[in-house]
Amino acid sequence: MTDPTPTDAATPTAAPGTAPAEQPGRIALVTGGGSGIGRASALALLGAGWSVAVAGRRKDALEETVALAGVEPSRVLAVPADVRDAAQVAELFGAVRRRFGRVDLLFNNAGAAAPRRPIADTPVEDWNLVMDTIVTGGFLCAREAFRVMGSQSPAGGRIINNGAPSAHVPRPNSVAYTAAKHALLGLTRVLSLDGRRHGIAVGQIDVGNVAPPDGRPQPAAMQADGSLAVEATIPVERFTEALLLMASMPLDTNVQSLTVLPTTMPFVGRG
Repeated sequence: MTDPTPTDAATPTAAPGTAPAEQPGRIALVTGGGSGIGRASALALLGAGWSVAVAGRRKDALEETVALAGVEPSRVLAVPADVRDAAQVAELFGAVRRRFGRVDLLFNNAGAAAPRRPIADTPVEDWNLVMDTIVTGGFLCAREAFRVMGSQSPAGGRIINNGAPSAHVPRPNSVAYTAAKHALLGLTRVLSLDGRRHGIAVGQIDVGNVAPPDGRPQPAAMQADGSLAVEATIPVERFTEALLLMASMPLDTNVQSLTVLPTTMPFVGRG
């Protein structure tokens, strides 16, 4: 992976302790926008009046998201990019700026999953895939967002990271995913602190079980005691409602952490 030299270094826009200006634009970038929560979020933002760029590794999936949006082409942009690659991330943000002029919201959503295995049976390839996508990819996108948001005029913006209950409470046999989501939570917290002087608000949504979009039954999940149980789900709209709430707030207000999950889903005290 290459690491491009920054061309737009973030500069302070407000003295510590002063309120940043309100969010001036409605330009959003959604990573992992070709399916699942990323696609649903892009469509929800477009429905709320935002212009949206969707990024992901699969061009055909991104184009399907654009087609589903049904909006004028000037409001939506598909950019194939691998968030694990610093050069591709820099080009992604460059493409968004060329089309829309700025970036007001980054939804750091791209993720990767690996089969659940005991740590002794976990291949290093699985570990690398999950960590590189969630942690390194989250860092690279946030870093580029800081550079762009800190240098654009008016300056500032918002970053929302897609966390998980596993950022707080693990499930069995999920060493890579749990470690990655814990790291993402740490990234969210330090970016929230570092973003203050640049007018950048940073928060995280930890969403529980979302119903499969194709209507398939929810598979059984391993519980803390090793048993399997089918858990409750919520429709993806519960997540996008939370995302739109956070995205709509002025930049002098931040939702640091928001957990959205089925009322009966095991989380508090799950083991």
